[in-house]
Amino acid sequence: MFKALVLDQVDGKTVAEIKTLDVSDLPDEDVLVDVDYSSINFKDGLAITGTGKIVSKFPMVPGIDLVGTVAESNSDTYKAGDQVVLTGWSVGERFWGGLSQKARLKSEWLVPLPTGMAPEVSMSIGTAGLTAMLCVMALEEGGVTPDKGPVVVSGAAGGVGSVAVAILAKLGYEVAAITGRAETEGYLRGLGATTILTREEMSEKARPLERQRWAGGIDTVGDAMLARILAEADYNATVAACGLAGGFKLPTTVMPFILRNVRLQGVDSVMCPIERRTQAWNRLQTDLPAVALGEISQVIGLDDVPEYAEKIVNGKIQGRTIVDLNK
Repeated sequence: MFKALVLDQVDGKTVAEIKTLDVSDLPDEDVLVDVDYSSINFKDGLAITGTGKIVSKFPMVPGIDLVGTVAESNSDTYKAGDQVVLTGWSVGERFWGGLSQKARLKSEWLVPLPTGMAPEVSMSIGTAGLTAMLCVMALEEGGVTPDKGPVVVSGAAGGVGSVAVAILAKLGYEVAAITGRAETEGYLRGLGATTILTREEMSEKARPLERQRWAGGIDTVGDAMLARILAEADYNATVAACGLAGGFKLPTTVMPFILRNVRLQGVDSVMCPIERRTQAWNRLQTDLPAVALGEISQVIGLDDVPEYAEKIVNGKIQGRTIVDLNK
C-alpha cells in the first residue's frame, strides 16, 4: 500500500485528495518505479485546482515530473535498481503521474538519472529546468552568443525563468529579467540577472518595430509580452517561446521576421525526443550552477501539495517546488 494524490470530479468540480492505493490500482505499464521526489509547476497547479482544462480523464494522479528507483521492469532498457527521471509525455494529464509513492510507467518515457546528480537535484530542475535548457540550446543554435548582446527572460521568477536566468548567467550572457513582483529583484540578481524589467512596461502594446534591445529572448508568457520582445529584438535575434502564462494569442506583425531577420523558435519539452532530452539533461549537469539550485527550490510534503498548487496558480511562488514523497 502507498499514498498518492488523486484528482476526481464531484459535481463538475475537481477535488484533490490524498488516498491510500494498492499496486494493483496502477496502470498496466512495463516499469514500476518507487518514487522519491516529484514537483509541481504552473501546469500542475492548474490541474490540481481545476483552474485549467489540463486533465483529460478522471480519476488522475497529477505530477508531470518524478525521479525514483526502478522496482520491477519488463523492459530490456531498465532493470531493478536503476535510477530514472521522467518529465513530460502527458504524464499527470493523460496518464497517471508523479505525485504518488509508486508509479507504473512506459520505459520509453524514462531517462537515466545523470551520473553524479542527486535525485532531489533532478527535481529542482524538472520539466521547468529541462524546458529552460532546451530554450538556451535553441538560442545557441540560432547564433545567439554572449558577445551579441543582452538576452531577455520573461516570467523570470517562475520555474522556467529562474533556471534560464541561472544558466544564461553561468554561460556568460548579460541577462534582463522580467517580473511582475518587485520583491523578487534580489532573488533574480542573485541568480545572475543584471537588469530587472517590470511586467507592466513589457506588456504595453508594441508598435510593429521598436528600438532594438535584445540579441535573444526566452519567453514563458506569450501574448502582448512576446509581441513586445519580438518588436524589440535585434537584427538576427532568436526568441525561444515555451509558455503561455499570459495568454495564447500573439498580437504582432511579420515585420520583425522579414525586416530584422528575427527567428521565433517554439520549444516543447513534453514530446521532446529522448536523444535531445538526454543531451539537455547532461548539459544541465554542467551548465546549471549548483549554488542556484538552493535559491531556486523549496521542498514540501505530499500533504502540502493542494495548498501550494493554489499558491502557484495565484503567482505566490518563486522558483521550483519539490515534493518529497516520503516526507
